[in-house]
Amino acid sequence: MPLLLALALAALPVGFGGGSAETLRRLPAPEAKQGVAVGPRDVYAIANYRIARYDKRSGEKRAAWEGDPQRYPHINSCIVEARELVCAASNFPQVPQASSVEIFDAATLTHKRSVSLGIGSGSLTFVDWHQGAWWAMFANYDGRGGEPGRDHRYTQLVRFDAEWRRTQSWALPRSILDRIAPMSISGGGWGPDGRLYLSGHDLPELYAVGLPNGGATLDHLGTYAMAAEGQAIDWDETSTGHFWGISRKGGEMIEMKLALAKAPNRPD
Repeated sequence: MPLLLALALAALPVGFGGGSAETLRRLPAPEAKQGVAVGPRDVYAIANYRIARYDKRSGEKRAAWEGDPQRYPHINSCIVEARELVCAASNFPQVPQASSVEIFDAATLTHKRSVSLGIGSGSLTFVDWHQGAWWAMFANYDGRGGEPGRDHRYTQLVRFDAEWRRTQSWALPRSILDRIAPMSISGGGWGPDGRLYLSGHDLPELYAVGLPNGGATLDHLGTYAMAAEGQAIDWDETSTGHFWGISRKGGEMIEMKLALAKAPNRPD
């Protein structure tokens, strides 16, 4: 077992489930700086104002997009929804924090439209579509990119309806906040087992959480070691239990597999 994974497993919080994600393969992608998205036939590497589409089987680059870095300073993560690539973007590390959702054609990477979320609860790091709603993570930081008077503890998960109207939000549990400090949550998505999985900024760990039966704080259900060094992840809906992450140091997209906690229950 690689040393980093072994150390991560040894440091898991007492009382939480855990284990290690299996690394299946690595695809080189110089754009793999912020995160990765995966569709039926393609994987996408994200790097602030650049996105590249790669063939999932061969690793061949098929399309690329580069935007104005003044307009798109920090596209952090994306998901494939139908024929569109839906991306979480912010003005990080600028303050006040402002966020938007940027939507591209999944094949050509042509920019189609934006949903401006404006100045709000933090810097948007990921969005996901699950059970008829949009789920979004707003990151906060102790230092660079943080708002005065707020630190990483103000990171929150927000649920929006289909028209991007805010309906509910949740705080992170202390057991996760202590591990990601002074940074925040960089990626996440609802897994096929009905749990929400979160990734931090640089630790090779994946955190499983669930909505609480009461209160305003997410339940921490497990911590899993993985090869990806934090940053944004995405589940492969064509292969149950498979998900992708990145290595910023290696410029790679990494396919991994996690043993699911229970029978698959795919999101809508």
